[in-house]
Amino acid sequence: MIKFYICFSCLVFSIFYSFAQRPAQGPMSDTVYTPLDLGYKLVWEDDFLENELDQTKWKVRGIGKRALGYVSADAVKVEDGALKLFALKQGDSMLISAVGTQDLFMPKFGYYECRAQLQSSPGVWGAFWLQSPKLSEGDNPQLHGAEIDIMEFFKKLGTDIASHNVHWGPYGKGQHTSHGMQSYLKGLSKGFHTFGLEWTPEKYIFYIDGLKFYEVIEGVSGIEEYIILSMELPNNKKEIRKTKFPDVFTVDYVRVYQK
Repeated sequence: MIKFYICFSCLVFSIFYSFAQRPAQGPMSDTVYTPLDLGYKLVWEDDFLENELDQTKWKVRGIGKRALGYVSADAVKVEDGALKLFALKQGDSMLISAVGTQDLFMPKFGYYECRAQLQSSPGVWGAFWLQSPKLSEGDNPQLHGAEIDIMEFFKKLGTDIASHNVHWGPYGKGQHTSHGMQSYLKGLSKGFHTFGLEWTPEKYIFYIDGLKFYEVIEGVSGIEEYIILSMELPNNKKEIRKTKFPDVFTVDYVRVYQK
């Protein structure tokens, strides 16, 4: 029986690994951390209290074709004290949304946090991530940075599972990756939750609701990066068969802390 469980566990791991995903796990401990507890101070925030996107902090980014849809400012709204990033249908087209702080706010290291309510459908997914402006120039993360996926919510992986990842080097075959890390937290798909990243010169630490889930020492960026919030579509139409449009990724706030 023990031998069976060992073999089964190896099979599960190999299946997840083949799709560049690790099996889901719970938090590393039941200790709840805050940026202030960790010695950080607030240096930047947006609570989305106006009725439009603050152009001094964000730009709608990547307008145009992306995967099965089109990034459009029409899919971005600020209302009811929140940023709402939609995936919606407009005629025969599907519109998605992304905003970023490129050239407006590009820090290095610190604690990055958003409070958000995840989308309800499979197929589309909300994401909170950092991006390097030099990613295409080489594969040394100290010089060229990394894409740091603080949170992505692929509902096909599980109702209460959030994903994290780190990529470095130019996009395409051979790009380096930490492989997808899956965090399970009961009730994650309901209501608002906080998603955090502590980025130091030595490592990344990923948090949900103040609980520590992963520490990663691979691909640590040594350069300034910008923040992105987005609602994404896949490339394969089969993956959106159960998607209900419109769907929305709702962000209550984004905050950045540094020492």
